[in-house]
Amino acid sequence: MSSKTYPTLSLESQLFAAGARFVVGIDEVGRGCLAGPVAVGVAVLSAVRHGEPSAAGAWPEQLADSKLISEKVREAIFEPVGSWVSGYAVGMASNAEIDELGIIKCLSLAAGRAIRNLPSELRAEVAEALAAGPSGAHAILDGSHNWLGDAIGPMAVTVRTKADRDCVSVAAASVLAKVTRDRVVAEIAAADAALEPYGFAGNKGYSSAGHLAALRELGPTQWHRRTWLSKILAEDALF
Repeated sequence: MSSKTYPTLSLESQLFAAGARFVVGIDEVGRGCLAGPVAVGVAVLSAVRHGEPSAAGAWPEQLADSKLISEKVREAIFEPVGSWVSGYAVGMASNAEIDELGIIKCLSLAAGRAIRNLPSELRAEVAEALAAGPSGAHAILDGSHNWLGDAIGPMAVTVRTKADRDCVSVAAASVLAKVTRDRVVAEIAAADAALEPYGFAGNKGYSSAGHLAALRELGPTQWHRRTWLSKILAEDALF
C-alpha cells in the first residue's frame, strides 16, 4: 500500500457547513527558484457543486500535493482537475518584480492577479457571496503565515501547514499552478538556445548541480533572480 497521503474534503466540508458558498484553495509554486516567475494557483470550489458528500470521490484519484507526484502524473491530471473545480486561475510575478519588490510582496501580487484572472462569471459570484459577509467565501492558504495581504479583499482566510497535502482545494491549486509555471519556464528555455547550459527545461529554474555550474561559468541571465544569487553564490563572485 502506498504511504503517500492524499487530500480530502474534510476542511472544505466544514467551511461549507458553516455557511461558505465558496472555498478557495490557494498555493504558490516556484518560491524557492533561482530563476523565472513565482506562481500562485487559486482553485475555487462551490457549495452547490462540491458541498455534498457524494462529490467526495469525484476528483482525479491521483490528485495530491504537486511536490509528491511526478511531472507525468501532473500533466495527466491537469485538465481533469481544472474541469473538476468550479474555476481556477494562476497568477505570476516575474523575476524582475521579485528583485524589485521582494518575494512576499510578489506572492501577494501573483495571488491578486490570479483572483482577477478567474472566469468573470465565477468572480462575480464570489464577490456577491463576499458582499453578504466575509465568510461567504473562505480561502484556505498553504503555509505557516498569511502572505496574501489585500490580494483577496475581505475574504476570510485559514492558513494551514501542509494544506497542499491535506486539503483537496489546495492540492488542486498546487497542481494547476505547478503545471502552468513549468510550461512557462519550458517555453522560455525553448525560445533561447543560449539558456541550454542552465537546464531550465529540466530544473524549471530550481537549483541543481548543472544550473549552479552554469551560473558559476556563465553568470546570470535575464531570467535569474539576481538579488538571490549574490547570497547563494557569493563565494563565486558573480557580480
